Amino acid sequence: MNNTDKIYNLAVSGVQKLVPYTPGKPIEELERELGLSNIIKLASNENPLGPGKKALAAIQATLKDLALYPDGNGFNLKSALANKYAVDMSQITLGNGSNEILELVARAFLTPGLEVVFSQHAFAVYPIVTQAVGATAVVAPALNYGHDLDAMLQRVTDKTRLVFIANPNNPTGTLLNHADLEAFIGALPDTCVCVLDEAYCEFVGGQRADNSIAWLKKYPNLLITRTFSKAYGLAGLRIGYGLSSPQLADILNRVRQPFNNNMLALAAAEAALTDVEHLQNTITVNAQGMQFITEGFKNLGLEWIPSAGNFVLVDLKQPAIPTYEALLRKGVIVRPVGVYELPNHLRITIGTQAENQLFLQALTEVLAG
Repeated sequence: MNNTDKIYNLAVSGVQKLVPYTPGKPIEELERELGLSNIIKLASNENPLGPGKKALAAIQATLKDLALYPDGNGFNLKSALANKYAVDMSQITLGNGSNEILELVARAFLTPGLEVVFSQHAFAVYPIVTQAVGATAVVAPALNYGHDLDAMLQRVTDKTRLVFIANPNNPTGTLLNHADLEAFIGALPDTCVCVLDEAYCEFVGGQRADNSIAWLKKYPNLLITRTFSKAYGLAGLRIGYGLSSPQLADILNRVRQPFNNNMLALAAAEAALTDVEHLQNTITVNAQGMQFITEGFKNLGLEWIPSAGNFVLVDLKQPAIPTYEALLRKGVIVRPVGVYELPNHLRITIGTQAENQLFLQALTEVLAG
């Protein structure tokens, strides 16, 4: 046994077997590999409009204070979120992206021998945080590429401590019926925490995006996670939050690291909540882009999964990696989703009109051979 093997064997068993999350290919990496310029990235569900003016102004105003630690409690941002959603500040947990909230809840509630239920084709971080703490993942088969709530409920046992639900789901974009989802949460035993991952909720539109907040009063075992990375255009600052009962939030804040949100992120997120114009522009651009891209798929004779997010899965009816690699050579980065058991699909983030046009032009050329 060499020294490297000895180090691996020192790690806990779940981590030894863990496959790290693979993010979308960075633009800089493709530039290095192929020497390309004018690359467009439609791989990571980022906001093509970038941050809003108010967030950028808040960042600029905060730069002078970077020698200081941020507010470890995030008082101003929590206050703004509490006001927006009519909840108490004690119900809020701030995270380094909503991704960290998923990790916190796993660390707080899971041990070896306990189980987590989630759906096939659901977000890749769910199995990662489960395996990292040595718990057992119980995967329910998908229904029409989305969550089969009945199948998930059937798999809940006295060993189940967490259920993860992404709504809209990443990477498929499917959206659950509101009444069915509440009925599912209400049917869970009080020994099980339901994590409702709403990273893309702003794209759903209308009052429906905030309907789940009302459930917090009825279900103390409900945790809603949201992010500023998508609709608010702050992915590079890594900031998200959880909404829950005060008791659940208290548990999460016990394992949350001090100063997990940097000063720029806190300031930008607080300002972004007030930038209604930028959010509306983002939603409009996404809706128009979704229509444009799916119409392009139709013209190419391709099928896609209707999406409630800022991305869409297209079915190539053949292994998707060759098409993905051919698009890279044309300077277009999209996302293969074989890790989600969807080897024939590509996920495309909705971009600007110019980016969407370039993508469809490149795809048309690649498929034509």
